[in-house]
Amino acid sequence: MALLVWIRRHLVVLAGLLALGFLILPNLVVLVFSFNKPKGRFNYAWQEFSTHAWQDPCGVADLCGSLALSLQIALWATVGATALGTMIAFALVRYRFRARGAINSLIFLPMAMPEVVMAASLLTLFLNMGAQLGFWTILIAHIMFCLSFVVTAVKARVMSMDPRLEEAARDLYAGPVQTFVRVTLPIAAPGIAAGGLLAFALSFDDFIITNFNAGSTVTFPMFVWGSAQRGTPVQINVIGTAMFAVAVICVLAGMLIGNRRKKQAA
Repeated sequence: MALLVWIRRHLVVLAGLLALGFLILPNLVVLVFSFNKPKGRFNYAWQEFSTHAWQDPCGVADLCGSLALSLQIALWATVGATALGTMIAFALVRYRFRARGAINSLIFLPMAMPEVVMAASLLTLFLNMGAQLGFWTILIAHIMFCLSFVVTAVKARVMSMDPRLEEAARDLYAGPVQTFVRVTLPIAAPGIAAGGLLAFALSFDDFIITNFNAGSTVTFPMFVWGSAQRGTPVQINVIGTAMFAVAVICVLAGMLIGNRRKKQAA
């Protein structure tokens, strides 16, 4: 009876922990099988513990090359989408102009549209323009579909900003540039950072849009998909585990910095 009462009191917490465990479980499987030494081509059954893949993560041809290409595309796509998305978000929130409502609605279309439809549309556009499929078509496509997510994140932050802070800066004889750099930009920075991180994750992880517009260029998701047809090398699990570890470290570092700032402010 006491156990049932305890479960009822902590039901929400237990449900949250179960959902979190369900999300982390695939990452744990990837971690475990990064130390596997399969006897065949497929790394789907545990055979023998080995650290060989960790000692030589680039032992598979073109793996690290495709990884570097994906990181490069994701970085430039993040820069482009964040810069354009920030300007669009400020324009939509701060200014009134014709077709503002229509543009506001169009911004959300890439988020609601199936990726395969957008991928086919972009491919049609590039082919009609006579563009050579490759690095630049992938980059343009990634910027276009990441733009909506950046605009949404930055727009939410800009809408919550108090305009009296900027008015106070202007009352203290700050120019437009000084007001933007010292007041507006620091307040909007969390939304811009969130949009940038989201754009980076979406760009690096994308397969469908990339596959349509890549031509002969092979990114890391495409390399993983191609490898799965012939046999999954252990090094893919190593790269996945390393990326997951970096993401967790960044999140923990952000939490520690945030907690430290709160303590200093208190």
